[in-house]
Amino acid sequence: MQSPRPLLALTRRLSFRDGRFSANSRVVPEEVPVAISYAGSSHAVMMATPGDLEDFAVGFSLTEGIIGSPDEIAEIEVVETGMGIDIQISLNEDVTQALRARKRSMAGPVGCGLCGIESIEQAVRKVPQVSSTGLALAADDLPYAISLLNRSQPLHRETRAVHGAGFYVPGQGLVATREDVGRHNALDKLCGAVVRAGGNGAKGAVVVTSRISVEMVQKTAILGSPVLVAISAPTALAIRTAEEAGMTLVGLVRGNDYEIFTGESRISFPATIGQLRHFG
Repeated sequence: MQSPRPLLALTRRLSFRDGRFSANSRVVPEEVPVAISYAGSSHAVMMATPGDLEDFAVGFSLTEGIIGSPDEIAEIEVVETGMGIDIQISLNEDVTQALRARKRSMAGPVGCGLCGIESIEQAVRKVPQVSSTGLALAADDLPYAISLLNRSQPLHRETRAVHGAGFYVPGQGLVATREDVGRHNALDKLCGAVVRAGGNGAKGAVVVTSRISVEMVQKTAILGSPVLVAISAPTALAIRTAEEAGMTLVGLVRGNDYEIFTGESRISFPATIGQLRHFG
């Protein structure tokens, strides 16, 4: 089941515009502690938007290396705890045993962003190779994908306070979109939505409304997508990781302008730049 909690709240505010104050109300997104638990034991707690929680459970489990496919999850139960939400995940027995062994070897507590890792080596883990995927994009697919994502974020339209992640397939457009107050959470929810629907990550590009950190590259590669497109810039480690994975990394997409940091051979340009479509 999904959480019955509302995604939005109405709050009072004092606005200052055009040299004067006015008291009115504003819609803001809800943010709650969401625990991910396996076999009754809490693995990580994130502050998240309380929606698409089964997608979140599957996507987080996949991108954090807990499972290799959704088939390794036996059951997902969303439990309200008063102060937050506990997503209780039951894994197949062999996966549960592997996770228990992994947790016994953990050196100490960890923070989120990189959840449940035991070492520095895991923070900069090797990512799957996506260089052999046959996905190719036209130059104007990049701003088009971002423009579609901007139009496919109902929570952001209401609040201007959440991140979005979408899966763009050439010729089909955005086939999935997810939102969350956390950029990692939005991408995990998207990954969960794509694999639960039986989608193939190699067939499309991941599109996000945030900066590109190394975790975003890692999660995109684990999904199997060879292209990551964002409205903001990447970090140096994200660029190096994308290069190692054979991924195309595109950032700073603003209108028709963008920068390609890695994998430009996947992008085809028309003979005349004037033939490009324009997107606001």
